[in-house]
Amino acid sequence: MAAKPPGYEPRTQHRTEAGAPRYTNRLLLEASPYLGQHAHNPVDWRPWGPKAFEAARRLDRPVLVSIGYSTCHWCHVMEELCFDVPAIAEILNRHFITVKVDREVRPDVDAIYMAALHAMQGSGGWPLNVWLTPEGEPFFGGTYFPPEDAPGRPGFATVLETIRKQWSEEQDQVVARAAELTRAVRRQLGGNAATISRPPEVEFLRAAMAHYERAADREWGGLGRRTKFPATLPIRLLLRYHRRTGDPDVLALVRLTLDKMAKGGIRDHLGGGFHRYSVDRRWQVPHFEKMLYDNALLSIAYLEAWQQTGSPVYERVVRDTLGFVERELTAPEGGFFSALDADSVNDEGDLEEGFFYTWTPAELAAVLGPVTARHVGAWFGVTEGGQVDGRNVLHTWVKPRDAARRLGLSRAGLRAVVEAARPRLLRVREERARPLRDEKQLAGWNGLMISAFARTGLHLGDPKYLVVATRAASFVLDEMRPDGRLRRVHDGTRAAGTAFLEDHAFLIAGLLDLFEATGETRWLRAAIGLQQRLDQSYADAAGGGYFTTPDDHESLLVREKPARDGAVPSGNSVAASNLLRLHELTLAPEYLERAGLVFSAFHETLARQPAALPELLLAVDFQLDSPKSVAIVAPEGARGLAELLAPLRSAFLPNRALAIAHEGPDLAAQASLVPWLRFKVAEEGLATAYVCENQVCDAPTSDPGVLAQQLTEVLPLPSPSEAAEN
Repeated sequence: MAAKPPGYEPRTQHRTEAGAPRYTNRLLLEASPYLGQHAHNPVDWRPWGPKAFEAARRLDRPVLVSIGYSTCHWCHVMEELCFDVPAIAEILNRHFITVKVDREVRPDVDAIYMAALHAMQGSGGWPLNVWLTPEGEPFFGGTYFPPEDAPGRPGFATVLETIRKQWSEEQDQVVARAAELTRAVRRQLGGNAATISRPPEVEFLRAAMAHYERAADREWGGLGRRTKFPATLPIRLLLRYHRRTGDPDVLALVRLTLDKMAKGGIRDHLGGGFHRYSVDRRWQVPHFEKMLYDNALLSIAYLEAWQQTGSPVYERVVRDTLGFVERELTAPEGGFFSALDADSVNDEGDLEEGFFYTWTPAELAAVLGPVTARHVGAWFGVTEGGQVDGRNVLHTWVKPRDAARRLGLSRAGLRAVVEAARPRLLRVREERARPLRDEKQLAGWNGLMISAFARTGLHLGDPKYLVVATRAASFVLDEMRPDGRLRRVHDGTRAAGTAFLEDHAFLIAGLLDLFEATGETRWLRAAIGLQQRLDQSYADAAGGGYFTTPDDHESLLVREKPARDGAVPSGNSVAASNLLRLHELTLAPEYLERAGLVFSAFHETLARQPAALPELLLAVDFQLDSPKSVAIVAPEGARGLAELLAPLRSAFLPNRALAIAHEGPDLAAQASLVPWLRFKVAEEGLATAYVCENQVCDAPTSDPGVLAQQLTEVLPLPSPSEAAEN
């Protein structure tokens, strides 16, 4: 406690008369913000590690592992109502060994016990509470438990007493049940081993599209009819399928989904960025936490949709989203913070989900005056009743012309009123108590956001985004590799924790994007080095694909080989795309061989349930395409470069390798890594483009119109009969 910085505020309701926290446990020593939130619980929490299980064996107690993350709303609720209650803490401390895990710091542990919970109950979520034997084998679990018994649902104290009694009186049966469940988890997470090389098939793409078209909500976009997560409909895959087939229905579904999300309450219409998910099918009422990875992935999806459609709305969404990230989730040193909480303190001093983001008509009038408030309220769908406990989630369902007509204004006039009011509302909102910010910086999530800024800088032609991406990449490479090995997390003072498959894969992808956007070889060299590390320590050399953990990692119940894409892509899916891109850039055959092993390892899943791996299907599309290698060589002074880059910026060309170089030392440096740049020149003193497929090039051109035509040539997906013949 004495070492805590000035201003440290213990998170607890239990204090001495002097104001000091009454309880402090081992979690005070941990860097994780989530673990720190529980450091003053009366529960005798321990961090994950061998000492906890040694104590369980010595005392013959079951282990409660409670897993969550710092911006998890129901994790906060359970902490307040259960873990911060001395009577419940006494039961836990007397009969159990209690372990807290931050799922964002230890996704390997979370994946194992989430799989166990799914095997037990068919569903899961956070907080994840699972009881283990002293050997770490799970035998019972659940998510949120209420503090007291309710009809049809036992309270936490009742659950604890039942488990204590079973462990005391039926331990042999409990251990046997745990062993059986452990075998099931190992079968699920251990992955398939590829016995033969099996290339990806076009039918994987068609089957996935059939699934999404069946499950799509044709009125509000996305998938399903209830809670909606943006990631459940893979926009980027649909865009690629439309590009290869011209199917108008697929593009219509993409536009419907993106339009509805952009207009709905899931998007922050004042501050930019997207909330975690919507609790309704209309994208209106969100769960208000904001995650770094969601905003990275959605920025790229909207950017690619802008390339495909030219919609200025999509460009504005990208700029607003990255503006939010730069303003609120960027550390002074350049890296990116992880998340903003859903909860914030309301006017009564209580935590309330979404209070920071929502408004009443009276609050609008107090800031803007009654007339302007009425106009702005009409634009943002504000009503007296609101959508969340009498408060309004701003959204823009009403068409501007309809709102303007009802108010007796022109559409341009109403838009001008709203745009003038927006910064005033944002300033007042910033004066409210802000949601908690999770300031840990994760290597993988930083990689996702580096990709978003780098791609946006390239395609929108705005160098400010490249500055942000460059600072973040420099921070991760310089500060999160203290001994040359990448670390998972940086807490603001030091890097720590094993870096997992996703950390390497996401960061490699970000560095490849940054190389293509800037032409700076240090990013490509770093990507190649990280891929070497991945191949050496994470690859399943016999069965194909990659494990979550390196070969020198601590031994867990199973060494997971992730085989599904979720809220974030699987590390294997992104690794496959990275390998294909590295092959196209360097022409090194080992990258193509490694990618083939990934496809073979997950061939069965792709054949049986392709929608489980939509991100891997991006790599499948790349492999089934004829990727273009695009070189643009500029002369000294870069004459003609801006004009030649214009069609490249707006063209939707996902399956390609790109190198932009200036004659002289820059071209020589890039050609040392990208061999197809050799002997390329800027003809007649003008920037010159070379578009090649399979090392066969079109005629070099300095004409933007000719380049645009070369870039838009598409290899259609083969029909089922053509695919069968091939």
